[in-house]
Amino acid sequence: MKIWIRTIDGEKIKKDLVYAPERFNLDAMHEYLEDICNTLDEPTPIILKKHLSHLDEFNNTVFKPIDFVEQVNFDKMIVEIFDENSHKEKGKS
Repeated sequence: MKIWIRTIDGEKIKKDLVYAPERFNLDAMHEYLEDICNTLDEPTPIILKKHLSHLDEFNNTVFKPIDFVEQVNFDKMIVEIFDENSHKEKGKS
């Protein structure tokens, strides 16, 4: 499993990063986000139950500026979980 994080300002991606933890565990999402945000030089958002529910159910969630203690210079941060091995290319077995 990998985590793709991107900060969006308007309709443009300002920063993005694909993060691959050794072992993915939704309970460790706060640790993953701290590491990712440090790498992107962005503050870490406050993770609420709704964010974890969306990640669990839809494999993505959105953090808005209100979800950060510090001021941010983007409109939203999108976190998406994906497994690159779960999708096969069309026409290949």
